[in-house]
Amino acid sequence: MNQKDFVLLVNPFKDKLFRLAKRLLVSTEEAEDATQEVLVKLWSKNENLEIYNSVEAMAMTMTKNYCLDQLKSKRAGNLKIVHSNFTDAAPSLDKQLEDSDSLKWVEKIINELPEQQRLIIQLRDIEQCEFSEIAKILEMNETAVRVALSRARKTIREYMLKTHSYGIQ
Repeated sequence: MNQKDFVLLVNPFKDKLFRLAKRLLVSTEEAEDATQEVLVKLWSKNENLEIYNSVEAMAMTMTKNYCLDQLKSKRAGNLKIVHSNFTDAAPSLDKQLEDSDSLKWVEKIINELPEQQRLIIQLRDIEQCEFSEIAKILEMNETAVRVALSRARKTIREYMLKTHSYGIQ
């Protein structure tokens, strides 16, 4: 596979790789490094990429594993999982403030979820991955992915209802 074909192959999902890395690694620079590392690893396997069913799923798995390794390493001791990919439209100021507040609560709740649930929320609700892709990436069966996603959403929903019903926790 030549360089042009490789670029055409990875271009559709390289932003997804970056967003996943950014989700796992706070720093934009760390996420860029992780994405670059994964793309270099893919390039080194470029002669055999055609044999894989889903290069995208393989790349997402590689990104997840690389980022988790970075989080476990000593040099990444100060990194934590966060999410900042949400954007708001620009309606009225009070609506913007309300949305911003809700977004902060959802982000806070997501950050408190177990790691597996955070990843599933990221991959399904933010990256719009199919359950089969998530199952491959996280090395789980689809039923377990669905159950974990359901539990994560239920936790988020319960916290939000509690917050909006009772005010500040």
